[in-house]
Amino acid sequence: MTEIKVARRVQEIPPSEIRRFFDVANEMKGEVYSLSIGEPDFVTPWSACDAGIYSIEQGKTHYSPNYGIIELRRAIADYIYRHYGVDYDSKTEIITTVGGSEGIDIVFRGLVNPGEEVIVPEPSFVAYKAGAKLAGAKVVTVATQAENGFKLTPELLRSALTPQSRLLVVSYPSNPTGAVMNKADWAALLPVLREFPDLIILTDELYTELDYSGEEPSSLIQWPELRDRIFYVGGFSKTYAMTGWRIGYLIGPEYLLTEIAKVHQYTLMCAPTAAQYAALEAITNGEDVVNTMRNRYNLRRNMICAALREMELPVFEPKGAFYIFPNITACGMDSNTFCERFLREEKVAIIPGSAFGDCGEGFARISYAASEETIEEAMLRMHRFVNKYRRR
Repeated sequence: MTEIKVARRVQEIPPSEIRRFFDVANEMKGEVYSLSIGEPDFVTPWSACDAGIYSIEQGKTHYSPNYGIIELRRAIADYIYRHYGVDYDSKTEIITTVGGSEGIDIVFRGLVNPGEEVIVPEPSFVAYKAGAKLAGAKVVTVATQAENGFKLTPELLRSALTPQSRLLVVSYPSNPTGAVMNKADWAALLPVLREFPDLIILTDELYTELDYSGEEPSSLIQWPELRDRIFYVGGFSKTYAMTGWRIGYLIGPEYLLTEIAKVHQYTLMCAPTAAQYAALEAITNGEDVVNTMRNRYNLRRNMICAALREMELPVFEPKGAFYIFPNITACGMDSNTFCERFLREEKVAIIPGSAFGDCGEGFARISYAASEETIEEAMLRMHRFVNKYRRR
């Protein structure tokens, strides 16, 4: 039998390191305390579930328009205006997508030509580099540092840009570091962005509601001069605990969105109709539930930060998302070895920082999308593990 090989672009993408840890944890006997998954432990608010169920009962089980139901797109436009003071046309500048991930994918596939450069600040969500490579792009990474709060600085950005640069990905609050960028941080990037007027910007803001900094929400979409070249990815998975519904949205300039919508049309047709009605209810009436979840996440964040300080592990205090990214070099292991040994010896799952880029080496990602009881036990076990291996 002739061996059939997959496309080279697929061969060149390594399997997800995160998935490998999930698989190891699933194979282990006994209970594993997981602080590894980037998924809310809360269930979807019942009012959103009920809206989805009701839409099915009413026979709304057919394709929606390619861009999504207009009621949801109007609600998204209203949300963006309330949140950022930016006005988008719900008819022509917003597409509902199958999760935020589809929005990222269709921007890469619709706007990046083979060989053009996509700039990805790291540590970063693992799908950015893979998605860009699948689109035929050359990925250029930028190493952010804990000393600067894992923020993208003008100096770092300028050092990465070339005449071949096509698209910049930014994502704050950050997965995996929990870093946030405030308005002054974004403003500092403007002089560099002006030097490259053809550079497209993709801002992934799935964690925007999970911000503990106390500052006003800020985003690059607030600068009118960028409007014709910036895309905003939003979603419901993290904010409303709707990961399984697979519903998100993409906002961008009409003249480009009309074109990349073709990728959406030929790939997926439309987002799931029932999920759109559930999302409509969530974004319209879910503010109280979001506040409750945010407060719980903040409590858990404080629990883990306090525990890590007791362990005397250097830790950047996260201001957003639901991740903490401590430095684990004091234990004399690379991040992969640390996390694998921790899992096998203490049955606690966290993710090596190297999974999020080379500059993540020496760190580990801890998710606090888990119950307080799970966190408390996991931190006790981590304290024991760190004391056992700490270099004296």
